[in-house]
Amino acid sequence: MPTSAIDGKDTAAIQAATAEVAVYDRSTWGLIRVSDDDRLRFLHNQSTNDFQSLKPGQGCDTVMVTSTARTIDLVSSYVLDDAVILLVSPSRREFLLQWLDRYIFFADKVQLTDITEETATFSIIGPGSDAVVEKLGAGGIIGQPQGNHITIDGGAIVAVGSGLASPGYTLILPVSQKQQVWQQIIDSGAVELSDRAWDTLRILQGRPAPDSELTDDYNPLEVGLWQTISFNKGCYIGQETIARLNTYKGVKQYLWGIRLNAPTEIGDTITIGDEKVGKLTSYTETPDGYFGLGYIRSKAGGVGLKVQVGNSEGEVIAIPFVSHEYP
Repeated sequence: MPTSAIDGKDTAAIQAATAEVAVYDRSTWGLIRVSDDDRLRFLHNQSTNDFQSLKPGQGCDTVMVTSTARTIDLVSSYVLDDAVILLVSPSRREFLLQWLDRYIFFADKVQLTDITEETATFSIIGPGSDAVVEKLGAGGIIGQPQGNHITIDGGAIVAVGSGLASPGYTLILPVSQKQQVWQQIIDSGAVELSDRAWDTLRILQGRPAPDSELTDDYNPLEVGLWQTISFNKGCYIGQETIARLNTYKGVKQYLWGIRLNAPTEIGDTITIGDEKVGKLTSYTETPDGYFGLGYIRSKAGGVGLKVQVGNSEGEVIAIPFVSHEYP
């Protein structure tokens, strides 16, 4: 995690992602292909969103949770004619393959294949991303709903959604085309985002990450991933806990952004006076100062709340990737 000031190159790339267009190589992220006849029913039962209603060419974000609704990973899913592709966090690839495999029973027609090594994944981010996908021959996807996707010549999947709160697209392509397509994107005016710049952007926008915001300590409602949850789809792993929390307004803490006036450290306690109200889960330095993500007890308050984080004073702000009520 970043702890020192980002450099000029990263600053320029973040600016491009915000005002123009940037590209990030997500090829280290895991790609799991789920195939065979029961694939949609299986994924429907294993995560928070409604897979049974999806048609080929559509997709959704979903959260893989434990039986007690603790978060494992935020996953982007793309439904093809004969399979579903899951884009998972780099640190969750092996775990999710094994975890999903555990729930395939003898009569289930479900096949899991790790296709990470044979594919490349890019995110095109920013208001200028439409022009880039137009040049790639994927103009037909512009204006479609989040998660919708088309396949272009050469077999690349182009999907709506950048992986952040910013507008953009996700490309999944055969690894043999990686260099050529990357160069096309750069030639179209996109600025390359480093791992560090992506992490800074995801913190500023509030995209939760495994081992930080997505852990055994938190459920999807606390994270604020309402857009990934179907409350009327029926039974799935963790469903009872999530339904109960929603019905009885039982969410005790929420993820917020915190603008800070001095450096601090991940794991620092968030306090108001002498009272502990939460914990800092991510932290970055930006061109505009210091910024963190943290869980804060819902009774303490929300936007505008003044808090102490370690030796820093902070103000709680809304973050665009998450919401704290059903959309």
